[in-house]
Amino acid sequence: MRALLVVCALLVACTGAAAAEPRAALGAGDTIRITVFQNPDLSLEARLSERGTIAYPLLGEIALAGRTPLETGAYLARELCARDCLRDPQVSVSLLQLRSRQVSVLGEVARPGRYALEDGSTRLTDLLALAGGIAPGGGDEVVVTSRRDGEALALRVDVPAMMRSGERSAEPELQPGDTVYVPRAPVFYVSGEVQRAGAYRLEPGLRVMNALSLGGGLSPRGTERAPRIHRRMPDGSLRVLEARLTDPVQAGDLVYFRESLF
Repeated sequence: MRALLVVCALLVACTGAAAAEPRAALGAGDTIRITVFQNPDLSLEARLSERGTIAYPLLGEIALAGRTPLETGAYLARELCARDCLRDPQVSVSLLQLRSRQVSVLGEVARPGRYALEDGSTRLTDLLALAGGIAPGGGDEVVVTSRRDGEALALRVDVPAMMRSGERSAEPELQPGDTVYVPRAPVFYVSGEVQRAGAYRLEPGLRVMNALSLGGGLSPRGTERAPRIHRRMPDGSLRVLEARLTDPVQAGDLVYFRESLF
């Protein structure tokens, strides 16, 4: 038996998955393919259970979570040797579907869905690039929700401001199970005697005069005097405010330009 174990240990160094296999550890929900050379009865595809285990012939239920595919191949080879199941087993393990190291991307992106984290660190901007970037209707502020040490956390990141400043030290490093949500950009409305009434994206610092410009300017019957802002208040009530061209516009406002009396 001692000699057999020594032979197994030597074979483990050259057996199993190739060096190009993913280095990420396996986890619950991942699907793997196990191939045992010249032993098709022991070659199978399996999905790790919620406990991180699979049922394997001759070995029963074995825990694989936390091992890389390369380490898993070496572990199976050792176990088959140690239990006198096979002599000189050559085992390779490949990852077919990665579900344990995924992040959800929702909201206003080009391709929402679930994305696998790459080996090493994956930052927010890396994941947004995988999802095709923020869609035209998406807001600047991205919300990252996660759970750390059993506590739910929500982090808001102003992506354009971060990129303009070049300061990326505060950019979150994503972990399996995180959710990235890109909300719709805030909008306001222009109505009344303008060329192009409608909804427009609210940019920071936008004022009534900017709203008029986005609306294409006044119609032949319009006037810049005493525009009005219809604004929903925090208590849900609707107020009509007399405004000036220099007044700021808030999300959800309706800016109304009246008809000239002369």
